Amino acid sequence: MDKPSIKPSYPYFSSGPCAKPPGWSLNNLKNGAFSRSHRSEISKSKLKEVIDKSRKLLEIPDDYLIGIVPGSDTGAVEMAMWSMLGPRDVEVYSWENFGRDWTIDVLEQLPLKSFKDISANYGVLPDFSNSDPNNDIIFTWNGTTSGVRIKDASWISNSREGLTICDATSAAFSMYLDWPKLDVTTYSWQKVLGSEAAHGMIILSPRAIDRLEKYTPKWPIPKVFRMAEKGKLNKALFEGVTINTPSLLCVEDVLNSLNWAIGIGGLKELVNISEKNLSIVKSWIEKSENFEFLAQDPDTLSCTSICIIPKDKWFIDLTEELKIKFMTNFYSSVEENGAGFDFNSYKTAPLGIRIWGGSTVENENVSKLLPWLDWSYEFNKSKF
Repeated sequence: MDKPSIKPSYPYFSSGPCAKPPGWSLNNLKNGAFSRSHRSEISKSKLKEVIDKSRKLLEIPDDYLIGIVPGSDTGAVEMAMWSMLGPRDVEVYSWENFGRDWTIDVLEQLPLKSFKDISANYGVLPDFSNSDPNNDIIFTWNGTTSGVRIKDASWISNSREGLTICDATSAAFSMYLDWPKLDVTTYSWQKVLGSEAAHGMIILSPRAIDRLEKYTPKWPIPKVFRMAEKGKLNKALFEGVTINTPSLLCVEDVLNSLNWAIGIGGLKELVNISEKNLSIVKSWIEKSENFEFLAQDPDTLSCTSICIIPKDKWFIDLTEELKIKFMTNFYSSVEENGAGFDFNSYKTAPLGIRIWGGSTVENENVSKLLPWLDWSYEFNKSKF
């Protein structure tokens, strides 16, 4: 097979930090509030602008609160769990690495009396059918390392007594979220927005706010997790006053991403771009003799973390050591030609490819990457 002659103009396919929005440059950040106190009026106004534009883009209900918190998406999920869990039994659903992290917190770290671990292997969803509306529920909307997303939130009861805590970091802005089903929703700036890491977002429904004001955990709550104190919600946190010092460089960068997203048509266009990326890969997979999706149910295919595994019998028959060696060479051949970077599968996931297809990744760049994957596979197979 001949080496392709056309490369992606922006060959970055990492699943986090993700590709910058088209047209990004350092010059876009020139109006940042650099060297100013994060408590100054200009800095607080920028933080509030992030909150307001996030609400507009994600179409978040007016009675939900939005806060900027430390520790990226991880910090936001931990904040919710350590502040709100305890009064009810807990169900935690996982089908890949990051969902499993929340399971570990519930099973091993938090002193909870009763919980259910409902898990599944990479490529499939767990069974949601026995979910109890009296329980608190923790789940990811999209499996970042498995390429499997939930079909919908119909399994969550509209008359539930418990809270739902949803890690939506690789779904928000590229997928429609069912807000009435979500009480706590988290994500980070580094994913679909393609902004800088370290900052998390936490979105609270009125039911979640009620829990914070009526329930105090028996265990100590670290400062960076505190959303309420003595039964009173820290309302300033949801108006641009952060718990710790944010990076105003990152704040300006995420504002650039939000402005870009609004400018191209908002959530509908963001979802369209990402779904088109999945459609491009689907068409390629249908013709491929070497690759298939990791997701076993086509209805669960992620449009952001698009996970693919080799299906070629030659590859399947290799020893595990040789599979690792081959895939390492496969990735390197594409990267050495500057045709694609960071599209390898996550370290704990099955060996394969993970193409980030979020909304900042232009469709034409996904189309131009795929011939390089075909070439690299055949090229390295011929040398093996």
